Amino acid sequence: MTIIQQIMTIMLVVAGTMLTRFLPFIIFPEGKNPPKYISYLGSVLPYAVIGLLVIYCLKDAVFTNFHGIPEAIAAMFILVLHKWRKNTLLSIAGGTIIYMILVQYAFA
Repeated sequence: MTIIQQIMTIMLVVAGTMLTRFLPFIIFPEGKNPPKYISYLGSVLPYAVIGLLVIYCLKDAVFTNFHGIPEAIAAMFILVLHKWRKNTLLSIAGGTIIYMILVQYAFA
């Protein structure tokens, strides 16, 4: 790519990113209530996304022999940690750390 093409590409990516970040605030200003279906989606989509992430993470896990044990242990750890602390980011980080430790050292 030429320098002009690189600059144009960066400008388009920046414009697209800014549009997706600012458009919701333009469409739904602070003093105005959003439509009911937008509020509904805001309340149910986080749970749907987490469900999809769990399915995606476990789709290739084979729970025979020792292949699925690190995934199962990490999933149980995440459940216990989230019930205890009720902090999503802590649960994700803790589960990732436990899984990586198990895969790298315990079940290598």
